[in-house]
Amino acid sequence: MNKQELIEAVATRLEASKAQAATIVETLFGPDGIIASELKRGGNVQLTGFGNFETRKRAARKGRNPQTGETIEITASTMPAFRAGKALKDLVNRGGTP
Repeated sequence: MNKQELIEAVATRLEASKAQAATIVETLFGPDGIIASELKRGGNVQLTGFGNFETRKRAARKGRNPQTGETIEITASTMPAFRAGKALKDLVNRGGTP
């Protein structure tokens, strides 16, 4: 499912216009949306029954340029991550419907 399909699904479920659904999707998932803003501040977003959006720190490390084989230094960074909740894992593993 891509972003446009998600917007259409939200519009259908809420019996709303696609414009209203697009606003909802952007408010939650857009680059300036609620989830991204919270992660940017270093916080977490916990959705009970679904999962957690969080940040994880990656230490600096050495890597290798695949084209030249040259060793390079990769700087430390903070990465966004999603950890599925138990209810979502169970739903996916049993293949049922919500």
